[in-house]
Amino acid sequence: MAPVVRFEAGLADALDDAAMRAAEGHRFLRRAWYAAALQAYGGTARTLGVEEAGVPVAALPLVAKGPGWLGLAEIPGCYWPFRSFPVVEGASAAAADALLGALARRVRALRIGPVYDCDLALDWLKARALAAGWTLLDRHVADSFLLDIASEDWPRGSTLRKNRHLEKHLASTGTLAWEWGPPDVDTLAEIERHSWIAERTDGRDAKFTAEGHGAFWKAALHDPVLADMLSAAMLRIDGRPMAFSFDLVTGARCYAIANSYDPAVAKHSPGKLLQYRNLLRARERGVRLVDWGAGDSGYKQTMGATAGPAIRDWIFVRPGLEALAARLLRGAWRRSGQAAGGQA
Repeated sequence: MAPVVRFEAGLADALDDAAMRAAEGHRFLRRAWYAAALQAYGGTARTLGVEEAGVPVAALPLVAKGPGWLGLAEIPGCYWPFRSFPVVEGASAAAADALLGALARRVRALRIGPVYDCDLALDWLKARALAAGWTLLDRHVADSFLLDIASEDWPRGSTLRKNRHLEKHLASTGTLAWEWGPPDVDTLAEIERHSWIAERTDGRDAKFTAEGHGAFWKAALHDPVLADMLSAAMLRIDGRPMAFSFDLVTGARCYAIANSYDPAVAKHSPGKLLQYRNLLRARERGVRLVDWGAGDSGYKQTMGATAGPAIRDWIFVRPGLEALAARLLRGAWRRSGQAAGGQA
């Protein structure tokens, strides 16, 4: 039976159906994830869904990018941990062909990303797009970092002894309380307002403040399935929140999305101490791989992380004159990214 493509205004329920059967690391890509992005950042969505034998196997949410006459679209969502769409494991090449055919009738170009080089939805669509004459533009955004916490020699005994020493000194500043539970976005924002991000930036990249991306996370937490995946570790000193670690856990993978601390106690490494405690607890709960995304490679490598897949931004341009014109822009798009990482 040939795949069937369904086009719907808004965010289709097929997003949840596909996410539930997607690869473990993509199961957070639910309807509510994209709805939170629309609520926080604006836009009007539509969804292309593909069914095989009457069962949804992929769902691609779209929002317009730029003036409508340009015919450009992108996937809504948050940049952490990445922007992709749910595809059921084992979805056929024929389903990808059907989706691309419907997509070409509705947009001139689609932006997917930033996503990892190993992103399963990207790989599923990319090979068939190239075969059908689409032009693909890519630019390197960053390198990711991964930490295997299933290893028996992580963390080292010397590291744990050093952490106990640091905790002893940290305790001299007040009564320590280590907490885990559902994220309180306003409390996380309070720590961010005292952190380096408020001091050294304009605050728009803060994860949890009203000026940053707090609206997205508040909206996402309304979905009980997403809320069950999201958690926060917190260090309080004399009752005052001083450090946090914010994670999205799906199966054995933990996306370590954000962590920060109050610089008032920076010399005692509160962020690092909380992070070690948090990861050891995560391991006890079945997490095996920590995906730290991009940035701050120094402390991540100190904790044992190694370079993972590159993170890239992609533009899929439909066959025809648009694809020919896009090839002339490939160099400019690539140069607009980071020089490291090379060509995809």
